[in-house]
Amino acid sequence: MQYRPALNKMKPYVPGEQPPPGKFIKLNTNENPYPPPAEVVKAIQSAATGPINRYPDPMATSFRRAAANALGLPGPEWVLAGNGSDEILTLLVRGFVGEGESLRLPYPSYILYRTLADIQGANWEQVPFNEPWELPQAFGQSRDDLKLVLLPNPNSPSGTVVPKQQISALAESLDCPLVVDEAYADFAQDNCLDLVQSNERILVTRTLSKSYGLAGIRFGFLVAQPHIVAELTKIKDSYNCDAISIAAATAAMGCQDWLSDVVEKMNATRKRMADRLSAMGFAVTPSHANFVWCQHPEGKHAEIHQYLKQSQILIRYMDFPDWGDGLRISVGTDEQIDACLLMMERAMQSLNMPLPA
Repeated sequence: MQYRPALNKMKPYVPGEQPPPGKFIKLNTNENPYPPPAEVVKAIQSAATGPINRYPDPMATSFRRAAANALGLPGPEWVLAGNGSDEILTLLVRGFVGEGESLRLPYPSYILYRTLADIQGANWEQVPFNEPWELPQAFGQSRDDLKLVLLPNPNSPSGTVVPKQQISALAESLDCPLVVDEAYADFAQDNCLDLVQSNERILVTRTLSKSYGLAGIRFGFLVAQPHIVAELTKIKDSYNCDAISIAAATAAMGCQDWLSDVVEKMNATRKRMADRLSAMGFAVTPSHANFVWCQHPEGKHAEIHQYLKQSQILIRYMDFPDWGDGLRISVGTDEQIDACLLMMERAMQSLNMPLPA
């Protein structure tokens, strides 16, 4: 069987483990531990009993209007809906980066960016963060073959943010679009939506999988100037969002009070978790997302991960070549986090790691 050379060479993206429901405490894929608002459930039920024998609205018009209203955008023409923000990222790479051309990403960050370049037959360039998780000057340098720059903000796995003023300066220094991937922005203090209106090269991607608790429906969107949305619409699937997901996402946009309450609750849990991990001897990177990144000076991160997995608690062990390894732990409910931290202490005891008195 003959495949494209790019496919033969590429390594597949490996998502976080998804066990059967109910068997594990899941703190490995940054999902929201709380169910979505009742209005979203009602919208899903209504859509499921509607005309699902018909194709959905190809442009998800109801969602685009609701998102523009909720986010203070000039109009729905500034929004493009997608099957998760991963599809939006795919469209951006497909639309801007040709075979043999390049995209840039920081390192460590979202590994899917590299996979999308590989699929396209394009090149990817990783620019390592400086300590402590700061972008070097090289990240903003232009090059003739550089067609797209991807910047997760907040970043994963660190949860750190690049200040908005620096992002604006980056866009001015680049000759290509700068995509600010804001999958976790609702958990941070600021975002870059207003920059989109002042600079056409700044594009923002969002997802409903994290803060809105809708990872199971797969819905994301792009915020960009209307002429960019119009061009990217040419290459999306005709009906890329189904009727049920459109109904759910539209309803979610009307639940901003619910969103504020859940984000406040999760951020409080994040702080409590970070404080306890620090007390246990971990170096915890200050996070602006719904997870924390922590490293112990004695290492043994893989062993701790395995101990928790055997105890039916999933966290994410991540190892970045030339950077190091560590543990990324999603914010769960207070009860889930208490259970996780208790088992981490037991893991450390079994591994003869020091525990502060």
